[in-house]
Amino acid sequence: MIVVMEAGAPQTAVDHVVKLVREFGLVDHVIVGTDRTVVAAIGDKRNVDKSAIENAPGVEKVVPILAPYKVASREVRKEPSTIPLGARASVGGGGDVAVIAGPCSVESREQLMEIAHAVREAGAVGLRGGAFKPRTSPYQFQGLGEEGLELLAEAREQTGLAVVTEVMSIDQVELVSRYADVLQIGTRNMHNFNLLVACGATDRSIMLKRGWSASLEEFLLAAEYIINAGNPNVILCERGIRTHETYVRNTLALGIVPAIRRESHLPIVIDPSQGTGHAYMVPSMSRAAVATDADGLLVEVHADPEHALTDGAQSITPEAFAKTMQDVSRIAEVLGRQLQRLA
Repeated sequence: MIVVMEAGAPQTAVDHVVKLVREFGLVDHVIVGTDRTVVAAIGDKRNVDKSAIENAPGVEKVVPILAPYKVASREVRKEPSTIPLGARASVGGGGDVAVIAGPCSVESREQLMEIAHAVREAGAVGLRGGAFKPRTSPYQFQGLGEEGLELLAEAREQTGLAVVTEVMSIDQVELVSRYADVLQIGTRNMHNFNLLVACGATDRSIMLKRGWSASLEEFLLAAEYIINAGNPNVILCERGIRTHETYVRNTLALGIVPAIRRESHLPIVIDPSQGTGHAYMVPSMSRAAVATDADGLLVEVHADPEHALTDGAQSITPEAFAKTMQDVSRIAEVLGRQLQRLA
């Protein structure tokens, strides 16, 4: 349920409601909006005396949360959430479009620094790159591990780009958190609930990728695991779903953007690289994603895609990325938005 505080209710009244919620064995999530504060109370409500909370000082009303995903729901927070991307950028809040770009995998220092500077110059605010890579085959390149994380941190120091990289298991969470600004949970791990909870215990923003067969409800319930564990800074990422089609690696379901807008306050970014599997489709799908009012893009860029150790077929060159940025910038302007830039 949601405890809606009166406009201008003092902090002492909010604290009192939080105390009552906890006394009833519920978990509280305080959400401060532009007009008023609400307290989401999550848990078994069978033994809750609703009138005791309704009659507390500063309470306007108590209403049930109908959606199965409680704290991620628009019922709890009407305004779109703004999630930090490191210290210098953010995503969401209905503001500027944030673009994160870089190689699928960190292969070498030379490779990463070249791409990092190129995407920074083109207007990206974040750097993607895998230090640990989940691969279907055990014989494929699995990433550089901590060496890759160190290179990502060096690239951030040189460019100011926020580092977004994948964490694959619970035992990697602490290590990756030491280097990354945003922990990415990949599509294979969207239903790894223990990992979701472990990431929810960190102070890093979390990018949650949709599972390739997950429904919207399952996607938001996975986000709920992270938020319920204590971390409200969740960024949703649509990266395509599996369908019967063979002309794409995955089918990029852009209809999820307005659906998420209706159901949740969390920001959503689009990965057109994983979402199609073909470099020639990435610019078009990037333009389409911004046209749907997505909060950002996650694009794979490689200086030499033909020799990339992972996913070269869906990686665009720095030159193609720069052109794509110009195109999506114009589309954003038509919608009254603009690309976010680092100072």
